[in-house]
Amino acid sequence: MHKNKSYFFCGIGGSGMLPLANIVRDAGATVAGSDRALDQGRLGAKFEWLQSLGIDLFAQDGSGLVSGDQILIASAAIEDSVPDVAKANALGCARMTRAELLADLFNNAPRSVAVGGTSGKSTVTGMIGWILTDAGLDPTIMNGAVMKNFVADDAPFASARVGQGDVFVSEVDESDGSIALFTPEVAVLNNVSLDHKSLEELRQLFGDFAKKAKTSVWNADDAETVALMEPLSLAGAISFGFAAQADFRATDIVDLPLGSRFTLHAMGDTHDVALIVPGRHNIANALAAIAAATALGVTVAQAIRAIERFNGLARRFDIVGTANDITVIDDFGHNPDKIAATLATLKAFPGRIIAFFQPHGFGPIRVMGAELAGVFANMLGKDDHLILCDPVYFGGTVDKSIGSQSITDAVTAAGQNAEYIPAREDCGNRMVDLAQPGDRIVIMGARDDTLSAFAGGLVMQLAKSS
Repeated sequence: MHKNKSYFFCGIGGSGMLPLANIVRDAGATVAGSDRALDQGRLGAKFEWLQSLGIDLFAQDGSGLVSGDQILIASAAIEDSVPDVAKANALGCARMTRAELLADLFNNAPRSVAVGGTSGKSTVTGMIGWILTDAGLDPTIMNGAVMKNFVADDAPFASARVGQGDVFVSEVDESDGSIALFTPEVAVLNNVSLDHKSLEELRQLFGDFAKKAKTSVWNADDAETVALMEPLSLAGAISFGFAAQADFRATDIVDLPLGSRFTLHAMGDTHDVALIVPGRHNIANALAAIAAATALGVTVAQAIRAIERFNGLARRFDIVGTANDITVIDDFGHNPDKIAATLATLKAFPGRIIAFFQPHGFGPIRVMGAELAGVFANMLGKDDHLILCDPVYFGGTVDKSIGSQSITDAVTAAGQNAEYIPAREDCGNRMVDLAQPGDRIVIMGARDDTLSAFAGGLVMQLAKSS
């Protein structure tokens, strides 16, 4: 990255683009951008905040690109017909993907932690970042979600933190293969499961990722990860999980509606730990984060003190509100593992579940629709209810031949209650009609920040319906 250059982010409001734009701006470079959501009048508060930081925003019509000296930051998949790309090509602007720019910053940091895996990346990244911050290491953190511990009046969308210390912490993405660009000191591998790529491709990517690191932190409970890591016999590797052989192990687990308690066995000692984020998946996330922090010199006791005050991430089992004894939860669940973890957390306690799911594209339905339907069919009870709307679609060319109804049809065929209602607003009305005191409504989906507003609107509708 060059401080004397001007970077133009196409899609600057995206979960991966926004934090990176902030890190680049704080590093001293000039930053501007455009976003389709801005053009459509969505997510106004986010764009107002970016403008308050001195970031110029433009319509996504090419008007923000005026010089060949600008560097266009855009997704590798974005088409040349998009006006910003066409204008950049005409001006002769250099072009980088988000991952290429992030890897450049990350690989040049004196010390680094990269968090990979199909599920849990953002949470573990936030946990590690919070532990290191609390321990005084002043890290830079690049996340794909807002970290509640870092939210402030001047940072309402704190998915990044820019520190003056030596450590750079970032989640890294396997879905586009860009994980291969990163050379971390500490590599965290949460799990390996079907999402955007075949398992064969994932095994190669994650195996190479682990081998490049000085220390690999890996999940001893995930069969695919175990099969990947054990043959590598990497020196200094640290395992975590509930399994008896894990280096950082949790036992004596007590599940609570809004947290958990457990005993940590690590480095020859035992410690009592209390989390204020719920679910066994978050215990596993905490184990990974504590192990990674110790690889950077933080003591286990320091890490525990911090992790017990970790408030979670926006849209990760985020309790939006309760009305008429009906609780609405906003959640990022979108692949089989994430959705299973969310439903398991809900099913640990009594009460009917009304699960809403907005698939994050037509492509993901083709890749994992059968697995998603299996998770819903297996984990929802006979009194629970599943509702799907149409997938996320903000334009572009895509095969729409297989949609949300393929999932609800499969769940219904398995004997569970499931409905496909095309329009999201109509889904909301249906959930309000269905909901009874004691129910939990969970809103799940990715790639659409307006889901949080949708969840908040449901709380208001429920309050008015009393």
